[in-house]
Amino acid sequence: MNVALLGFGTVGSSVARILCDLKPEGIRLSHVFNRGVARKRVDWTPSDVIWTEDFEEILRSDADVIVELVGGLEPAGTWVRRTLEAGKSAVTGNKKLIAAQGIELDRLARSQGGHLLYGAAVAGGIPVIPGLRQGLAGDRITRMEGILNGTCNFVLSQMEAGAAFAHVLREAQRLGYAEADPSEDVDGYDARAKLIILSRIALRAGLEVDAVACRSITQVDAVDLGYARDLGCTIRQIAKAELRADGVSAMVGPMLVPLRSPLAWSRGTENMVLVSGEYGGDVVFSGHGAGGHPTAVAVVSDLISLAHGSRPVDLPSRAARISGEFELRHYIRFVVKDSPGIVAEIAGALASERINIDALFQRPGYEKDNLPFVVTVEPCAASALRRALDRIAHAAWLAQPPLDLPMLGE
Repeated sequence: MNVALLGFGTVGSSVARILCDLKPEGIRLSHVFNRGVARKRVDWTPSDVIWTEDFEEILRSDADVIVELVGGLEPAGTWVRRTLEAGKSAVTGNKKLIAAQGIELDRLARSQGGHLLYGAAVAGGIPVIPGLRQGLAGDRITRMEGILNGTCNFVLSQMEAGAAFAHVLREAQRLGYAEADPSEDVDGYDARAKLIILSRIALRAGLEVDAVACRSITQVDAVDLGYARDLGCTIRQIAKAELRADGVSAMVGPMLVPLRSPLAWSRGTENMVLVSGEYGGDVVFSGHGAGGHPTAVAVVSDLISLAHGSRPVDLPSRAARISGEFELRHYIRFVVKDSPGIVAEIAGALASERINIDALFQRPGYEKDNLPFVVTVEPCAASALRRALDRIAHAAWLAQPPLDLPMLGE
C-alpha cells in the first residue's frame, strides 16, 4: 500500500519516522508533499520517496492512501475531498475538518469505494475513536465527559500548584503546547470540535458545531482553585455530552471536578475521556493526547488497519436537537464591596428561581472593598441560575461580575 503524506511538520515527520523505523508490513512511504519542500527534505527516508509541492502530482500518482496532516478547513478539505473522489483512501488527524464535514466525507468515501479514517483527530495517541467505534460498538453509550485539550489541562494543573494564568500560558507557548493566539484552546473551540466527533461516534448524534456552548478558562482565577480545594475539588476544562429523551445536552468549559474523579487525576498535557454505557458501565481512556509522536502513532495505526483490510465499523448518526442544560450543582464566586444585606439579596434572587443554597464559604485576609466569597447551590438548570444572577447583575455591591462554574458529580 503506497502512502503519500500531505504535510511534513511535527506530526508528518513523526509519521514518516515511524514508517521508516518500524517498516510496518504492507506499507510503503511513496510521496511527501509540503510547500517549500526543499527545506523539508531529510536523508533518512528511502531514496525512492518522491518529494513534491504539487498536490496534483500526488493525486495522479500510484499512492493508495493520502494522509492529510496540514490542518484547518482549507485547502485541507478540498484535498481530502478530491482524494476520496479519485477512489483513494484518506487518513487525517484534522479535528476541525472532521467535526464540520465528517459525515459528508464519510458518505463520499463509501460511495467511491475508499475509506476515511481519523483516529488521530481526538486525543492524539489515545485510541479513543477506535475504542468507541469497535471496542464499545456493542453498548449504548449514554454519557461522555472528558479532558480533550492538553493546553488547558497544562495551564489549569500548573495554576493548581500556585502559578498565575498569564505566566503559565506564556510557558505553554514557549514549550509549543499553545499557539501564539491561544483562543482556540483556552476558549474551548478545540475541545468542542473533538466533542462533536466523539458524540457522532459514541452517542450516534450529529451535532452542529456552533450549537455547542463554550466557556473560556480565562475567567478562572487562583482564588477559585483555592476554594475548589476547600470543596474537595479541582478545576478542569471539561467537554461533556449526555443523551436526553429529546436530544443531547452538550457543553465545554471550566468545571469543578471532585478529587475522587478520574478526571481530577489528569496532569500536564494528558487527555482523558470517560464514557458511560447502558450495559458495560464506565470506561476510561487516558494518556498523552498531544505531540508529534503520540499523534503519529494513531495515524500509523489507521494505515496498518487499511493495509490489512480492516473496514471501519459504520455507526450511522442522526441529527440531534442540542441543549446546554444539565441538572448540576454550581459554584458561584462573588467579589463584592462588603455591606449589609448582600447574602440576603443573593438568597432572594436564587429563591426566585427555586434554587437552594448548599453552602457559603469566605476565606479571611481580603480587603473589604474587593472581597471574594463563594456560594454553592443544589442541582439546578443552568438557565434558571442565569436568570437568578441577572436579577443582581447591576447591584451596587458587586465589584465584578459573578463567576458560576458547574460542579461534576462523583
